[in-house]
This record gives sequence, structure tokens and C-alpha cells, in this order.
Amino acid sequence: MPIPLRADFDAADLRTAARQTKDAAQARRLLALAAIHDGASRTEAARIGGVTLQAVRDWVLRFNAEGPAGLIDRKAPGQPSRLNDTHRAALAAAIEDGPMPAIHGVVRWRLVDLCQWVWEESRVAVAKQTLSRELRAMGYRKLSARPRHHAQAEGAIALFSRLRKFGSLRRRDVIRSPLGHGGDDGCAGQTSRRGRCSAT
Repeated sequence: MPIPLRADFDAADLRTAARQTKDAAQARRLLALAAIHDGASRTEAARIGGVTLQAVRDWVLRFNAEGPAGLIDRKAPGQPSRLNDTHRAALAAAIEDGPMPAIHGVVRWRLVDLCQWVWEESRVAVAKQTLSRELRAMGYRKLSARPRHHAQAEGAIALFSRLRKFGSLRRRDVIRSPLGHGGDDGCAGQTSRRGRCSAT
């Protein structure tokens, strides 16, 4: 025997809910159940919903338990975390204590080092991305070194900041500077290909 629908919603109520919802899948399911209320068979309801009879049965069970809200797709729970509270507590202690270079071979923790540490301590394999999410949830943030250009002149940033601070960052200051790329003849204009000052 087919499972009967709950009696506190009739076909008109279900069609009204289908018009008001913005979820297309929920609206299709509500219309299929409304057809059942009107006397249609479960096979016809499955044809309306574009699914199998088993799917219609699942819709009826969810509708009877939760009403129209039960016909909205739920977010999949996903794979459970491989780290439990004990693992997280040990990981936090290891981060706070820092690595021992003689034992761990590093002077600061990286994600790949922590993944290796978790495996050696608990025999739990964790990917870097997974461990990064776990650490962010625990309140830790990854610190990255400030990028530095390989050809950056020594003292260039300090000179630039000093000139900018006093409002004297002009082209001739940069050219006259030993860190600039211009000549040392004090020329404030453009430098031609032959090395002579062009007209300003």
C-alpha cells in the first residue's frame, strides 16, 4: 500500500507553496504531491516530477515528516574530519611549542611539515588543504614571507620611503641617486641612447 500524505495540506495548499517558492526542485516535488492529493497515481506523480517511484516515496516521507520545507535539497554533509579533538589538541601544542630543529629538521612549521608530524604521531594522513582548513578553524593563520624581487637593489626601499616622506621624490633625485638607473652627471632630462642628455 502506498504511504498516505499528511492531511493538514491539501492540493491547493501545495500548489500555492509551489508558486511561492524560488526553489525549482521543491516546486516540482510539491506539484507532484498535489497531483497525488487530487487522486493521481504514484506513477503519474513520478512522471510529473520526472523521477522514479522510489523518489516519489522518499518525497512523501520527507513531506510527512517536515512539511513543504522537507522537499528542499539539503547540503551534503561531506566526509567527516579525520582529526578528532585529541588530534587537534596535540597539534595546537606542537604549534605553540614550535619545532625542534634537531628532531624535526625544520626551524619553523610549514603545512607540509605539520602533515608529516600528524602522520608520524597519529598515523593519520591529512592533505595540506585539509590541514589548512583545520588550522584556520582553530584560529591559526598562515604567515607568508614578504615577496622580494631577485634584482632589488640594497637600500632602494629605504631611499624611496625617505624621499617620499619629505615630498622630494622627483626624477632628478632618482637619477642622481647611486641607486637610480640614470647617469651621474646630474642630468634631469631624458637620456638618449648615446648617453647624452636630450633637450628638456
